[in-house]
Amino acid sequence: MASLLNTNARPRVVVADDSRLMRRILSDALGRQGFEVVAAAADGDEALAACNQHRPDAMTLDLHMPGLDGLGVLRALKAGKATSVPVIVVSAFSPAHGARAVDALAEGAFDLVAKPAMGESMDEFTKELAKKVNDAADSGKARARRRVAPVTPLAAKPAAPVTPVASRAAVRPRPGKKFVMIASSTGGPKALGELIPKLPSPLGSGSVIVQHMPPGFTASLATRLDGTSPLNVIEAKAGDAVDAKRLLLAPGGAHLRMEADGRVRLSDDAPMGGLRPRADLTIADVAKIYGPSLLLVVLTGMGKDGLEGAKAVKAAGGRILVEAESTCVVYGMPRAVAEAGLADEILPLHDLPAAIAREAGA
Repeated sequence: MASLLNTNARPRVVVADDSRLMRRILSDALGRQGFEVVAAAADGDEALAACNQHRPDAMTLDLHMPGLDGLGVLRALKAGKATSVPVIVVSAFSPAHGARAVDALAEGAFDLVAKPAMGESMDEFTKELAKKVNDAADSGKARARRRVAPVTPLAAKPAAPVTPVASRAAVRPRPGKKFVMIASSTGGPKALGELIPKLPSPLGSGSVIVQHMPPGFTASLATRLDGTSPLNVIEAKAGDAVDAKRLLLAPGGAHLRMEADGRVRLSDDAPMGGLRPRADLTIADVAKIYGPSLLLVVLTGMGKDGLEGAKAVKAAGGRILVEAESTCVVYGMPRAVAEAGLADEILPLHDLPAAIAREAGA
């Protein structure tokens, strides 16, 4: 398999896992993909020491370790007890244990990779691992540079247009209120954990989030957000209606489509650009329904999902807020919207709750 790395520099990685066999598997896999594994740690304390000693570009981290476990390592990094490093959690996951994965993301993990189960493809695992570790290393370097690049229109070929669902009896937005649509990806669970608890209830005419996550994990994210937020946060189900006191979270593995009467339809249509849910689809629907009474918020995330939807929002007369580079884990999705000249305001994460409440007419 060819390496995923595009530069001559070899990203330096620490591997942390209590299993000697797993440390060797991960080190060999990353080495074949062009990474330099500078240390292999058997527990959390060794992992933190390796970060301080080697200052790696990224770290892979198991959650289940004796002594200081993976969540403890993430909390220690967040508290500044070791050199900051982007972390890819490599651990045994399942939808039934989604809460632990969501906890890791909320504590600052860059992304997650599930250890392969018996009979699963090592080739696919290696490919996913290398891509996410490379993305994490690139993101860490970009954040360290803190460059403010000139705003330049995007030259990339636009994605295929998205088509809103057919109209029925149109929903009637609350007078003076806006519907709030939030899109996020890499770094999103942590950002949402800071943003959503600060939003008021009721909020505008209703609200929905599309966060890129695998099937099974969004329910745990919804539960976590609901427990800390004035809004009632739930994983959306087919037929759910928008409500100013409720925030609907698109389930992993399904596109969230919005009918003209303000009810949810879940679609198992093919992924778009490898994503299901795809925020562009939901945004196009709500832009058609709410028009100028729509507020789109684009948070941290890899790629350009949300760009085509943002064009539909502006065409319909809606408003767009995007997260500033200074607080993004990955300035990809917000950058795409900002560089296309579509953002009405570019704000750091801590300023977004007040701006959203003001715009939505809470």
